[in-house]
Amino acid sequence: MLLKGAGLAVPALAAASPALASLPTAAAPHPRLLERARAAFNRHGAQITHKSVLAIADYSLHSAFPRFFLYAPESGAVTALRVAHGRGSDPAHTGYLQRFSPQPGSAASSEGAYLAGPTYVGQHGRSRRLIGLEPQNETAMTRAIVIHGAWYCEPTVLKQTGKLGRSEGCFAFSQSDVELVLERLPQGSLLYSGRA
Repeated sequence: MLLKGAGLAVPALAAASPALASLPTAAAPHPRLLERARAAFNRHGAQITHKSVLAIADYSLHSAFPRFFLYAPESGAVTALRVAHGRGSDPAHTGYLQRFSPQPGSAASSEGAYLAGPTYVGQHGRSRRLIGLEPQNETAMTRAIVIHGAWYCEPTVLKQTGKLGRSEGCFAFSQSDVELVLERLPQGSLLYSGRA
């Protein structure tokens, strides 16, 4: 796969926190997860109006590393960015997602296919609503699971703690990365969340 995006560079982080050097990294989603995302893309094709990009959150990976992939099916190009998971998915704050849950109040990330909804301006600035397309994430709108920027995803937090902070189940990014995601993943696109 062709790779694009500065989000893949991690040498400075590994030097600042040597323990991170031993963690698994990836330049693309895990092949099993990519296949599940492609299947969801085909399954929900009638609802997807923007098919030039498929977003995949590979929560098999530690939050210190890029694990949100903007994948262009036609060219195979991939842009990789860092994304937070829900605090209910990682109660001990290990940096690894331990479990998914769609339950309201769980503060956990949910797996499955989402349709990107409209943008809006909320408490985290410009954000994008997400519509859960499957039983394991159908509560996304009720839970206000969205794409947004967050201070706890900034490089300074990562450098200090060796991991990103945790969201309430949302897909949270640094401020610079969220602008890229909002631009590249328009309303009507598909986002797939899972782990291999």
